Amino acid sequence: MLEFGSARSSQNRFELPGAKPQYVPDRPGQVEHIFLDLQLDLGAQRCQGTCQIRMIPVRSHLTSLVLDAVNLQIAAVRVDDLSQLFQSDGQKLTIQLSTPTQVGKPLVIAIDYSLHQPQRGMYFIQPSRDYPHKPIQVWTQGEDEDSRYWFPCFDYPGQLASSEIRVEVPQSYLAISNGELIATEGRSHSKVFHWRQTEVHPTYLMTLVVGEFVELREDWQGKPITYYVQPGQEAAARLTLGKTPAMMAFFSQTYGYPYPYSKYAQVCVSDYIFGGMENTSTTLLTDRCLLDDRAALDNLSSETLVAHELAHQWFGDLVVIKHWSHAWIKEGMASYAEVMWLEQEYGKDLGAYYLLGQARDYLSEDADRYRRPLVTHVYREAIELYDSHIYEKGACIYHMIRAELGEELFFATISTFLRDNAHSTVETIDLLRAIDKATGRNLLFLFDQYVYRGGYPQYKVSYTWDEDSNLAQLTITQTQAGNSADLTDATGGLFDLKLPIRLTTLGESATTHQHQTYRIRVCDREQSFYFPLAQKPDFISFDRGNAFLKTVELDYPLPELKAQLQFDEDPISRIYAAEALAKKGGLEALQALAQALQQDIFWGVRLEVARQLGNIKLDQVVEALLPGLQDPEARVRCAVVETLATIPIPAAYQAVKAMVETGDPSYVTEAAAIASLGTFASSKLADAPDEAEVLALLQQVLETRAGWNEVVRMGALQALSCMTTSAAALELLLSYTIAGTPQPLRLAAIRALGSISVGQAPPEVDRILTGLKELSRDPFFFMQAALIKALQQMETVKVIPILQALGQQSSDGRIRRSAEEAIAIVQKRVGTHPAIQQLHEDLEQLKRENQELKSRLASLEAKTTHRP
Repeated sequence: MLEFGSARSSQNRFELPGAKPQYVPDRPGQVEHIFLDLQLDLGAQRCQGTCQIRMIPVRSHLTSLVLDAVNLQIAAVRVDDLSQLFQSDGQKLTIQLSTPTQVGKPLVIAIDYSLHQPQRGMYFIQPSRDYPHKPIQVWTQGEDEDSRYWFPCFDYPGQLASSEIRVEVPQSYLAISNGELIATEGRSHSKVFHWRQTEVHPTYLMTLVVGEFVELREDWQGKPITYYVQPGQEAAARLTLGKTPAMMAFFSQTYGYPYPYSKYAQVCVSDYIFGGMENTSTTLLTDRCLLDDRAALDNLSSETLVAHELAHQWFGDLVVIKHWSHAWIKEGMASYAEVMWLEQEYGKDLGAYYLLGQARDYLSEDADRYRRPLVTHVYREAIELYDSHIYEKGACIYHMIRAELGEELFFATISTFLRDNAHSTVETIDLLRAIDKATGRNLLFLFDQYVYRGGYPQYKVSYTWDEDSNLAQLTITQTQAGNSADLTDATGGLFDLKLPIRLTTLGESATTHQHQTYRIRVCDREQSFYFPLAQKPDFISFDRGNAFLKTVELDYPLPELKAQLQFDEDPISRIYAAEALAKKGGLEALQALAQALQQDIFWGVRLEVARQLGNIKLDQVVEALLPGLQDPEARVRCAVVETLATIPIPAAYQAVKAMVETGDPSYVTEAAAIASLGTFASSKLADAPDEAEVLALLQQVLETRAGWNEVVRMGALQALSCMTTSAAALELLLSYTIAGTPQPLRLAAIRALGSISVGQAPPEVDRILTGLKELSRDPFFFMQAALIKALQQMETVKVIPILQALGQQSSDGRIRRSAEEAIAIVQKRVGTHPAIQQLHEDLEQLKRENQELKSRLASLEAKTTHRP
């Protein structure tokens, strides 16, 4: 499943009030097969039918069975065709067995039941008065424990069974499910579809989708690959999903295990509450992932989504986690599959850069939300575990395993793990066992530090050269603090790793560069290492290859940083050098970054350089950035625009305004340029652009630039949200929050109300709050998420009752947790006194004046240096 660094706040705990240890439940027997025979009434949002479960008891003398069945109306229960007494409390179904169980003697449980307008598990999508063009669809979502909302079952991942679904739907609709379509039956006003999944899987991977879909078909080695989309989306489906056969070939070879099912289907559905879900052989995807030609220019998210969900067919479906606490095994590998696919398709530089982005996502969560070990069984709901720890940190851990073992042994381990555990359940220890079996290596030291405890190493690396002794001295300090909640007392928060260091002396060309590589053990708070060399190295690569999850602050002299930025073959090392140069500041550092912006061969480095230029407080930065607006890579142009927006001076505004007026081939870059208008308009400089001029531009964008997923027009809403003191901006923003506005645009407008509220007069803030409170009754998941985003940005305690109500009324654990976290954020923020805000503004003014003086001084120094 996929959901579409600063100083750590150590007081934030992952475990919220009510969290408790969660264990795999006792198992009365082994479920062998589940058969659902259903009829759907789409208009009434009703489902009724029979759930039949064949089970082999593992204990004798049981007189009752307890199944998960939430808000299901149970009409009758039979065991081996004999009626049974039962009780249902809305959460559990308890069956009183007239004949006690016998070990090994199968029994067949048949439950007649119905559900109406379910809260979770099964979702009925229908047009409404405000959205008359929305399709009629039904789809299910089982992960984590939501299958119990649409059929009675033993709803936890440790129970694996084959499955079968027969469903009657209106004549014009398709019904799609796991496995193979074994029969269809036409009736006078309806049609019956019968699907069977012969390979065992858990209940959360069972799925049913109903709608008016077009089926597009390809194949891979004789196995059908199908794409289901709404009529009119065929071209977008082929553009977005068309690499699936190549991915299937790649993962089959890479994992050393052929694709394990008889078919692979991908169904794009409306209003989907995740990015995708890897139901066995039948993945569901949000239809928001479907691209047009322009969106495909710089959008990797859809391609990586397809790769992620396909990889789950091995990790998660073929090999199933026994308990949710081990979800990182499947989600980490599916996330790492994105890296491996990009590396295969576009080259190693992009794979490395994408992995850096994943690491940053995790580091941000660790800093801003909480720190936790990857494997923990203490939580309220399993869905809380689905965070950047198990996805992005999990991917980084797989990469570290790969670096430790080497290519051949890593992929031998993956193949061993899959073959030894195919069609069964696993825990983290099983991955360690596969490593040992395939390689003889014991990587428990790595798991102890990165899996079973929280955190990561934070390194500060300084370098000096002793000319007299021809010694390079590298001093490495671990700057992270210990935390008794996460780390054992013995570690003190320190990591113990063997890191590769490479010292490079430049030659006349890349082939004549001289390299010396060492592997050093870094285990203490501060250590110095000495390397005897024939001559002074030009630069030093710390953790060569950057395989380990960490943060790095390089404290090297300016010449070494410049050389590393220009010549290090690893793009991540060049990015670290760029960060260090920007931190040093000054004209020489700026010139080195400006050169890299125009000359580095990899767009990811140029993008990062553009961002780092914004951290150098000299007016010459704008001149250095402007060539980046012509970069052939849209993502670099976008980064340049976003950086220019942080430098509110006329030259930057004029450059961005020109892009707004002419547009850009990239939706995202054009949206970034539009969004920056609000920053310029809200700047306190005397020569800031006129508010009326900016509002006119934004209104024109909103009226004329509708497009893919409303990305460009959302840029205009973001601009409006920055104009915090503008009554006119607020009015325009509010006009896009009304029902009937295209859904992505409406949700963006609602989120933007939080930002714009901080500068509005009290009556307008109350007006915003009234509107948000009215919207909070909407049960739609994305509406609730947008409201929480808006409310947590507001600077008033009045949002707290609304957030509390949102958390209490929602059936989604993600919403409940987000609401509680938002309340804590608001409570912390509202204590800020207005006088402190004024001090902050005064400080910003001093910073601007200081920048002007430094810029003039840098220019004078440059003229003096170059005078003949």
